[in-house]
Amino acid sequence: MESDDGLGVSPFSFAAPTPIRELMAPDWAEALHPVEPALHRLARILTRDVRAGQRILPEPPNILRAFSYPLAKVKVVIVGQDPYPTVGHSVGLAFAVDPRTKPLPRSLVNIYRELSSDLGRTVPASGDLSLWSEQGVLLLNRVLTVRAGESASHRNLGWEEVTDAALTALMARGGPLVAVLWGRDALKMKPLLGDTPTVESAHPSPLSASRGFFGSRPFSRVNELLRLQGTEPVDWLGS
Repeated sequence: MESDDGLGVSPFSFAAPTPIRELMAPDWAEALHPVEPALHRLARILTRDVRAGQRILPEPPNILRAFSYPLAKVKVVIVGQDPYPTVGHSVGLAFAVDPRTKPLPRSLVNIYRELSSDLGRTVPASGDLSLWSEQGVLLLNRVLTVRAGESASHRNLGWEEVTDAALTALMARGGPLVAVLWGRDALKMKPLLGDTPTVESAHPSPLSASRGFFGSRPFSRVNELLRLQGTEPVDWLGS
């Protein structure tokens, strides 16, 4: 079973059907029960692709990792696009990598650059963002898998139904909540967010960061919006 720190969760399996209560926090399993058939369908598709010789990222134990932290504790959702397509980078949390990964992906380098500029402090060398998840930051990619070496290769495979349902569940739960939308794909999810306060900008990728991400100060803005809702800000740097 799942623990509050996200540990001890059974991995997503390519052998369907695995009950989702074995794959994620209990409150997420309840909230996402309506899309359980979609998850089983995705498992069958991924099973077929793996048997055909494809490499799927992230590794199965991490595919649903974002949902291993309790829904009840989510106060910020950061929406990404899809997992890093480089083998060894994707860990199931949007924008995060394994603590041992060097060099960091360029999008994460840009996120850290803006974090340092925004808060006026040195950022950690590690790309592990689990500290954020433990504080209630849902690092949710729009699409939860990718073929190795092929960015956006699982777009429209069916993950959008699951991640739309996750945002809908957060809206049904109510605040406090702030949504961070970086780039066009993330902005497509805004209609699902109702009156939730949002922080929006260009995506932190090298192709777009200079067109509105740098200087957007998302981290301090999120914390101010959380304070206005009467809840504790996020300690982005683990001070």
